[in-house]
Amino acid sequence: MAESYNKQAKQYSDSRPTYPEELFQFIASRTPCHDLAWDVGTGSGQAARSLAGIYKNVIATDTSPKQLEFAVKLPNITYHCTPPKMSIAELEQSIAAESSVDLVTSATAMHWFDLPTFYQQVKWILKKPNGVIAAWSYAKVEINTSKVNTLLQKLYRDCDPYREPRAKLLLDEKYRTIDIPFQPVNELGNTGPFEFKMEKLMDLDGFFTFIKSWSAYQTAKDNGVELLKDDVIQDIKNAWNEDGNPRKIVTFPICLRIGKVGN
Repeated sequence: MAESYNKQAKQYSDSRPTYPEELFQFIASRTPCHDLAWDVGTGSGQAARSLAGIYKNVIATDTSPKQLEFAVKLPNITYHCTPPKMSIAELEQSIAAESSVDLVTSATAMHWFDLPTFYQQVKWILKKPNGVIAAWSYAKVEINTSKVNTLLQKLYRDCDPYREPRAKLLLDEKYRTIDIPFQPVNELGNTGPFEFKMEKLMDLDGFFTFIKSWSAYQTAKDNGVELLKDDVIQDIKNAWNEDGNPRKIVTFPICLRIGKVGN
């Protein structure tokens, strides 16, 4: 999938909102220490930026060099472009030593991972006991204008034939069916999903940029299918401008899975 995101890295960086502060405070309150976080599949660094305000140091990794070009630069964030698979020796050399990381995060990325290998790495690198893994994703977004929202949901359906099956874990299943082989954190009782919401004001240009950032949209285009045809664009423009408000509220549901390692 790195190749797909290479092609749309700028659109992805521009269109994806930062995640709500409430989400990061919820996660951070479950990690006893705030020394080091590893953000895996960081993309253009939306999550890493927020983590850097809580943790002393953040290591942010991605397999896409193009995505990392657009990542926000802060003095306590270190970015690494990594191969899709790393041995434990490579992990120690590039990321951190065994049992040295307080938090491992994956923001809208874990459904692309080789999960058994990833979990092995997480269990090796997290502090024991009580190091935390937190993975979250957006589900299907909604817009507060019914006609535009109807057209948006149709675009989701039109994208279905070009969506990789693993993306269903994000949009349709909200990470409910992903196995999280970790212990529940403190009083939570289970590993989730726990739901949050993020709202963003978006203008029409921003909406089209958001659509074009979808991996399924890019896959369709690579197969010679343009989902934003002229008539579709015009229908969206007409619906968007009907109420005279140039900006709409876009709601991003966020589903979090969180757990901890034991001794």
